[in-house]
Amino acid sequence: MRKLGVILALCAALPLAAQDKPQGTQPKPSAGPTLEKPGMAAPDAKSEKPAKPAAPKTANPDSGKTVEEIIARVNNEIITRSEFDKARQAAEETAKSECQNRCTPEQLQIAVEDGQKNALRDLIDQSLLVQRAKDMGVSVEPDLIKRLDSIRTENKLPSMEELEKAVSSQGLNWEDFKNNIRNTLLTQRVISSEVGSHVTISDEEVTKYYEAHKTEFVRPEQVALREIVVSTEGKKPEDLPDLKKKAETALKRVQDGEDFGEIAKRLSDGSTKSQGGFLGIYKRGELSKELEDKVFKMKRKGLTEVMETKQGFLVLQVLEHYDEGQQALDKVKNEIMDRLYSSRMEPAMREYLKTLREQSYVVIKPGLQDIAGGGGSEIQEVSATPEVSKQKKAHKKYLLFGKKSDSGT
Repeated sequence: MRKLGVILALCAALPLAAQDKPQGTQPKPSAGPTLEKPGMAAPDAKSEKPAKPAAPKTANPDSGKTVEEIIARVNNEIITRSEFDKARQAAEETAKSECQNRCTPEQLQIAVEDGQKNALRDLIDQSLLVQRAKDMGVSVEPDLIKRLDSIRTENKLPSMEELEKAVSSQGLNWEDFKNNIRNTLLTQRVISSEVGSHVTISDEEVTKYYEAHKTEFVRPEQVALREIVVSTEGKKPEDLPDLKKKAETALKRVQDGEDFGEIAKRLSDGSTKSQGGFLGIYKRGELSKELEDKVFKMKRKGLTEVMETKQGFLVLQVLEHYDEGQQALDKVKNEIMDRLYSSRMEPAMREYLKTLREQSYVVIKPGLQDIAGGGGSEIQEVSATPEVSKQKKAHKKYLLFGKKSDSGT
């Protein structure tokens, strides 16, 4: 239940970095696979980014006593102190997870402080993005079902009911859990449509970057690997022939021309299925000797036979084989596009979110405005949208990249 535990622990924070990247972007693995445990080498799943939980009620109507402190209002939605505290806790846990075995104590402390400093700003940004998605008429229900089923599969749970029980057993409301994922998907859709689609990288820019950074692409021999795993864990001996047949069928479909990544998403039981089976890029000495002898002899798009491991039946593909020395432009093009895209995406996102704020009614409790990037004033604890917000929205559409337009145009 490790992966589910991570998702639950981080469910209160906003993934501002969540966006679609250019085709070919791949995560960096933390360790190499062995023939016995190929799944252990898969990159940590980071697609399951956390989202803001549904706002709790602010008062008990029977007693009239405030039970939640409101620290920010975004149009007609509120952000409470408890949500802010959860976001800060999630930021600390995220920093610890990302810094594990890679940061000094001082670097970890800086990462924690940076994450916590941005927690309120991120909650406000998420609220703006979710509201924007609703205004756009975006629906992510089919994606939500797929995401929940992926979590269920990765945690080896037999049904959605069992996933609900597992979520509840770790202290989280099931509806809140689903709503967190739904909000994350909504923000990703808006970011992709409204920001990512405007970030383009030309071939000329890629070539220029390559020529200016050639020394960065002098490397040892490496292979990029993808996997399809048909799990045999917990299966009866009489089930093994059918499971091996499933792996052989998957291999045959790839050999017949179907995309390995798509087959992995549909048929693989491995934790890497959501990223098309991508395992990572490995140098000599990072794999078990048996695997190294196989894959380093193979060329790009080469496939292994079905191999039997302790976890199940395994098929590997050499996605790319990098020769030692200066890498050719065509082999590092996707990497360069990813670098250029990432460098442009963050400022584009901040500009877009600044535009959304300018269009919206955002008020932040005094004392917190510095860490939320906005002004502070008294926040009235009422449920109705303030009239100023209605008036402001009536005269403007959402601004995209600084271009203003009246609602009548």
